[in-house]
Amino acid sequence: MRADDPKTSPETRLAEVREAIDRAARLAGRKPEAVTLIAISKTKSVEEITPLLAAGQSVFGENRVQEAEAKWPALREKWPGATLHLVGQLQSNKADEAVALFDAIHSVDRPSLVAALARAMDRQDRRPPCFLQVNIGDEPQKGGCAIDALPGLLAGARSAGLPVAGLMAVPPADVEAAPYFALLAKIARDKGLTGLSMGMSGDYETAVTLGATHIRVGTALFVERG
Repeated sequence: MRADDPKTSPETRLAEVREAIDRAARLAGRKPEAVTLIAISKTKSVEEITPLLAAGQSVFGENRVQEAEAKWPALREKWPGATLHLVGQLQSNKADEAVALFDAIHSVDRPSLVAALARAMDRQDRRPPCFLQVNIGDEPQKGGCAIDALPGLLAGARSAGLPVAGLMAVPPADVEAAPYFALLAKIARDKGLTGLSMGMSGDYETAVTLGATHIRVGTALFVERG
């Protein structure tokens, strides 16, 4: 039975994804525990998220501050060990809310957002780790800074006191992702960064073999409605 079959339980889907991560990591000579699985729970209800929490998944990702604010305070009351990552685009005027709610922010892509996050972190004395998002495929419709703008963004983030954990990227759709993952990994190495947020449901095993430290998996864990 396939993991994305509606009859497959959340526990089974989670186990199959974890097994795939384990295989990919060992194939690359890596330790599976070096890879953090982020279950992308955007658009999912509390009722849909709860079975994965009960099955032992503790790290989740949301795209929007407002949606996360509506779901996660109640979930965290019951599951205080859960951690929450922001993986979608962040407006600068939501920086305070993001710093208060999220345990990591994966979409830092411009100097104005760096400044807003730095102010929010100073006010709250809370410093969630941040990933700088790179527009690895140079796609105008996607967020992320251009590759040649990354040195300036990284220097600004470090100067502002942001805890930069690494880089994040989403490769172009419908093409082989491996070259883009390899490029992001090279850029990170060149910049002295160890964190790599890359890989989603369709390509996370490839991402793991190429050094991903954080993978963002939604469809393989949650059955689509309808």
